[in-house]
Amino acid sequence: MQSTIKYSKRIDLALITWVKLARAFSSFEKKSNESIRSFGLTQAQFAVIEVLGHLGPLKIGEICKKMLVTGGNMTLVLDNIEKIGLVERVPSKDDRRAIDVQLTDKGKNLFDEVFEKHAENIARFMSVLTPAEQSTLGSLLKKLGLSVSKQE
Repeated sequence: MQSTIKYSKRIDLALITWVKLARAFSSFEKKSNESIRSFGLTQAQFAVIEVLGHLGPLKIGEICKKMLVTGGNMTLVLDNIEKIGLVERVPSKDDRRAIDVQLTDKGKNLFDEVFEKHAENIARFMSVLTPAEQSTLGSLLKKLGLSVSKQE
């Protein structure tokens, strides 16, 4: 993409890079969501199953932090996957004021069944990049994300 107005080489490069990043993310997210929908889940539902499958029981706030979402939205997502028997809310063993969310046996089975398939899809999408390029891209995106989050 060429900007319609030349600002400076520095700004034009930043804008062009941003558009490429946004387009790549959009394409990747679309394919990832298609994969997730093939399992009968929404992206948010899959993310909860994934985080609990990897980390075990968590408080709602901890799930929100891992997924970068708000508590209000998370409550609805948890309500919906609790209704279909994938998660359950249980009193926390550490803090009687808190509630932990954990996978049910059905949820664990679903995680075991679908996560590897999803991970294979992600690996397939990434296969256009060599392992070294994937590592470099990961490092660069982390550096960019941390820097942007610190700026006011």
